[in-house]
Amino acid sequence: LFQSGAPSQIETLAPKPGLVDRFGQELPESIRRGQRLTTMTSGQASFPVAPSKFGARQHGESGALLGDLLPHTASIADKLCIVRTMWTEAINHDPAITFAQTGSQLAGRPSMGAWISYGLGSLNRDLPPFVVMVSTSGSKQPLYARLWGSGFLPTRHQGVKLRSGADPVLYLANAPGIDREDRRRMLDDLARLNGLRDDIDPERATRVEQYELAFRMQAAVPDLTDVSTEPASVLERYGPSVHEPGSFARNCLLARRLVERDVRFVQLYHMGWDHHSNLPAEVTKCAQDTDQASAALVRDLEERGLLEDTIVVWGGEFGRTVYSQGELTKENYGRDHHPRCFPIWMTGGGIASGVPVGETDEFSYNVVRDPVSTHDLHATLLHLFGYDHERLTYRFQGRDFRLTDVHGEVKPALLA
Repeated sequence: LFQSGAPSQIETLAPKPGLVDRFGQELPESIRRGQRLTTMTSGQASFPVAPSKFGARQHGESGALLGDLLPHTASIADKLCIVRTMWTEAINHDPAITFAQTGSQLAGRPSMGAWISYGLGSLNRDLPPFVVMVSTSGSKQPLYARLWGSGFLPTRHQGVKLRSGADPVLYLANAPGIDREDRRRMLDDLARLNGLRDDIDPERATRVEQYELAFRMQAAVPDLTDVSTEPASVLERYGPSVHEPGSFARNCLLARRLVERDVRFVQLYHMGWDHHSNLPAEVTKCAQDTDQASAALVRDLEERGLLEDTIVVWGGEFGRTVYSQGELTKENYGRDHHPRCFPIWMTGGGIASGVPVGETDEFSYNVVRDPVSTHDLHATLLHLFGYDHERLTYRFQGRDFRLTDVHGEVKPALLA
């Protein structure tokens, strides 16, 4: 459940209530340590501390401290492993999102979903093993299809995007005048033509496989996206926006339906978390759009016996600064990008539950204990999927590539 734009940790998963007493004070140089800033705030004459205007409380037997903007997430606090000490190498959105999705800041590497498809294969011949859905709280910041691409892996491993509306998958429906029997005969003829070739071309074979998958998806996708059979109690749990195709809530419900159908990897993106200004109003909107459905998905999976062999991860590409970007008032402020520490939550099969991982300093600026890098997260997830991250490789241009490149280690603190 990727929250694109970078949620502020101070308002969500890693509050710092003590900052209230430091309102407007200059961030100490001893905390900044000369670390790089973005060009959006590097020219500021002052870096005043901006406490969250929202409250925070402890929840569950674990006593997890969470922002009041996430009451539904708070209700499942004891099911979550909240990692407060993620860090990334990138300081701007595109390289950071690319890094989170592919293990490299440079575009062109296979996405994590593609690696999982490559490693584990498919369990459902009627649906792709890697499905992507996108929603927004009004962001104009783009996401690129390469984020769910297959890179140098065979293209059958790339993600398939489900869209809202009457045509969920582009070019899946038959053209006017072509019925299902016509399509079947065309595919059979195409297979016979390709059978005349003696040479083996992996990409040609992939294209033929995708034609056949598309034919089967013509029957499977309408059943997948028809939520009219869902009980009213289930729809109510996800919140009122579940009735809006393309909303985060509807996508969470579809994610559960995909998991039920043995789709290996489901990637949700929700755009809108990039709050350089007017943060209180904007972060409230994003929390309202995502909090209830995220918790509902976890409960829904658990009640259906699916959570024990499913992993759910919620988080963004980096965190936000404790100091205000631009003007600071009691009611309004913004926050810049901050890669040095940010939180995510995880739950599901093999994940430690009700356990906070890591500690940051009093300004939520630096990791004090138990850092977890993006490579470490990928290594740990691959471990849970049954793979040694150093051995899941693919040879390309004379080198064995892997999701974690030459970095990363499994973090036992995240494991049950």
